[in-house]
Amino acid sequence: MELTGLIPQFGGFAYTLVAFVLALSVIVAVHEYGHYIVGRWSGIHAEVFSLGFGPVLWSRVDRRGTRWQVAALPFGGYVKFLGDANAASGKDEATMAEIFRENPDNLRHTMHGAPLWARAATVAAGPVFNFAMSILVFTAIFMFRGVASDPLTVGEFRALPDGVYELREGDEVVGIAGMPTPAFDDAEAWTAFTAGIPMERSLDYDVRRDGQVVTVPGPFLFPPQVNHVAPRSAAIDAGLEPGDVITGIDGAPIFAFDQLKQAVESSDGRPLLLDVWRQGGTEQFTLAPRRTDEPQPEGGYITHWRIGIAGGMAFDPATETAGPISAFASGVGQTIEIVRGSLSGLWHMVTGAISTCNISGPLGIAETSGAMASQGAQSFIWFIAVLSTAVGLLNLFPIPALDGGHLVFYAWEAVTGRPPSDAALRVLMAAGLAVILSLMVFALGNDLFC
Repeated sequence: MELTGLIPQFGGFAYTLVAFVLALSVIVAVHEYGHYIVGRWSGIHAEVFSLGFGPVLWSRVDRRGTRWQVAALPFGGYVKFLGDANAASGKDEATMAEIFRENPDNLRHTMHGAPLWARAATVAAGPVFNFAMSILVFTAIFMFRGVASDPLTVGEFRALPDGVYELREGDEVVGIAGMPTPAFDDAEAWTAFTAGIPMERSLDYDVRRDGQVVTVPGPFLFPPQVNHVAPRSAAIDAGLEPGDVITGIDGAPIFAFDQLKQAVESSDGRPLLLDVWRQGGTEQFTLAPRRTDEPQPEGGYITHWRIGIAGGMAFDPATETAGPISAFASGVGQTIEIVRGSLSGLWHMVTGAISTCNISGPLGIAETSGAMASQGAQSFIWFIAVLSTAVGLLNLFPIPALDGGHLVFYAWEAVTGRPPSDAALRVLMAAGLAVILSLMVFALGNDLFC
């Protein structure tokens, strides 16, 4: 292969790496800052705040004596508190004795000499800050996006191969095919409404325009258009892009997203030949649907064949500004849903209900980072918020060496009045590190072989 043939591949790899490092750096910085600031408020002195590991590229010491630094390996970070032997150390008796000899009052400013409440708050602050970041990001996105107007109002019309219809931006859709349009917030009524729409290429829309209700022709409400491409999916590997309209499957014409969905679900993984309308021209793509475990609203998972695209309406609904309270409530709800879905997925993997291939390792996360970044800033920021929630949840697992493991040690100390012995701590920390390394190897194997 000529060197010029490698340039696009290298460019894609570099883009993915930069996106991954940026996402990870933001999440790690927020997590570690939570430890740092709550520790400082609790009277525990931080000697080093490091973004990354290895050789130091840049550093400065602030007026409180904390060295802030950026290191060469941007795949993590740490806060080194007074009395810690190193970034990941436990109790170092020689160091503690030296600090105590120099000034007995200094012991209160170490992680191990501080009161139990201060240590617990400092450790818990990392995951809490990850959750808080997710909530704030989701809140900001919901406020920026707004909420769909009620009644349903035509916003920007999507480019479709059937040409221009008589629907206009600003039309209030009061009915489709003779059925009145329900409110968006009535999920049950909206589901029944969309299920009752006739499967026809062109539909009659009753719209309120200039104070009068008129009937105009419009496209099927849910055309087979690609609004979003899932990372690590058959669609993204085949080259489908947002805005593409799938007009045929294996030579048979389609005009509704449900037709595409039915063909994919009944394929049993057989490769499909798609006719795709893109910017006025027609191209063909071949892809094979993949088994996907999907969570259900009532709980549990169902396995379907999927190609990894999401559709939508033939037009963007007009939006109105979301209030800060409702946007914040949606942000909290989104974060809770990610936690609930993650725990449910983990439980179903442990019980064997779904495949363990649903666990992604660093390569999978990096690939997803690049894919989300390529779909725009909002998608990438949303992904960072989702990943931040996942990191916060992972760190709360009761595994020694993680924040959750330390909180378990503190709970033991609160109940018994004394911390675990040094020998027990060494054994538990070693076991915890072994579990973490095993999980990392397992996840990396998923990235390579699933």
